[in-house]
Amino acid sequence: MLYTRLNQLPHARLGVVVAKRFAPRAVTRNTIKRVTRELFRVTGLPAIDCVVRLAKPVNSKDGPATTAKLKAALRVELARLFAAQAKLSVAANKPALPPSSPPPPRSP
Repeated sequence: MLYTRLNQLPHARLGVVVAKRFAPRAVTRNTIKRVTRELFRVTGLPAIDCVVRLAKPVNSKDGPATTAKLKAALRVELARLFAAQAKLSVAANKPALPPSSPPPPRSP
């Protein structure tokens, strides 16, 4: 999940929350954070605060801690979330109507 809020700074900020119940191994949690920060840096986001939080479990204690498949899935999902937020931010900053000329002066 991606939560956002406008900020008054000239740059975007990122927070990553990876709960132990969704990613029980520290290696997995660190990989998720690393991939998230990497994509955040290369995505040109406007001045917003972003918090990325896992919404469902990504793996369990049995099996490998990280895989190429997990990293690829993370990159796809995070790229989708960041791109959608960038589009929303651009649309929010765009004026709804083109600027119009001022009304003619009224005669007394």
